[in-house]
Amino acid sequence: MASCKSNRRSFCRKLAAMSLAGIFPAPALSACFSDSSSRHGNKTHTNMSAVASFDNNSDHFEPGYLKLHRTGELRARAEVLWNMMSTCRLCPRECENDRLRGQEGDYCSATDQLQVSSYNPHFGEERPLVGKNGSGTIFFTNCAMLCVFCINWEISQGGVGRNYNTDQLSDMMLQLQRIGCHNINVVTPTHYAPHIMFALDKAAGNGLRLPVAYNTSGWERMEILNLLDGVIDIYLSDFKYFDSEMADKYSPGAETYPEITKKALIEMNRQVGVADPGANDGILQRGLIIRHLIMPNNVGNTSDLVKWISQNLPEDTYVNLMSQYQPMFKAHDYPEISRRLTVAEYRNAVNAARRAGLTNLDVQGI
Repeated sequence: MASCKSNRRSFCRKLAAMSLAGIFPAPALSACFSDSSSRHGNKTHTNMSAVASFDNNSDHFEPGYLKLHRTGELRARAEVLWNMMSTCRLCPRECENDRLRGQEGDYCSATDQLQVSSYNPHFGEERPLVGKNGSGTIFFTNCAMLCVFCINWEISQGGVGRNYNTDQLSDMMLQLQRIGCHNINVVTPTHYAPHIMFALDKAAGNGLRLPVAYNTSGWERMEILNLLDGVIDIYLSDFKYFDSEMADKYSPGAETYPEITKKALIEMNRQVGVADPGANDGILQRGLIIRHLIMPNNVGNTSDLVKWISQNLPEDTYVNLMSQYQPMFKAHDYPEISRRLTVAEYRNAVNAARRAGLTNLDVQGI
């Protein structure tokens, strides 16, 4: 572990030197030196073979968006998504505000102006995404989920970020590729799906060849997922709650979350299939990863949730059972989630997943 941290620090110092030389922007380095990632932890994987190398063998891989770029389909889909912002229905809240005329979304607070809080090689994601050079993560500002316990609330609900245009977003993707990241990881992308599509189209024309990971809450409309079909290589989807009452309580107004997310996960699996963490020397290039944050007092109803996954998706679906819940933001207003998870609670969740028959589990610390 100490050696791993030392290697990461060494890599980040190289990035800092590049920043001083004007090659890589200093604001993007902040997460490199942080150990407070929402994904970090001591992990084991019940279906992960020993990985000797994390070299990015992308020479033999062609991401789906390249074909769509060559035919002009990628830009055409971007224009469809962009026009949706005139009566915005990009997310399930469907507020129908005219973002193209500067009106903010009722919940995401976004207009047509792209906002990014940071972009950097990120080392706190799942091991098959991180490799040795990191996941090329772009953190977008704002979010329509409004989770009361959000660990990144300053970004998701506090509006922390800077304005960029789609050309600059394209340049970010290319910079992350140049420094060796294994993928382009767009975090909280839903309300900026049009911007991402336009940026991908331009970046593809300028040599982008990395797989794109769509890092989402899971609360995605089928109409939007249909437009992403063939564009996205990796879906990183949360599955937060199994019960609509809990979803509405801790993500106010998101009572449709369980119903919509179930349909979305089935569609994501149809598009990209099962993520195999042992393929390509341990670097994931395609597939679905489901992330379930275990919360105190079984708020997410983990037992029924993992049973649903087992019954409706392949049993070897990659499921990351995350143990790092912290009572952040407004969580202390809710006594039942105002504390950390116990070891017993996490162990119960893991045992429930195993009893359900899931065989491709990312397990932390036990």
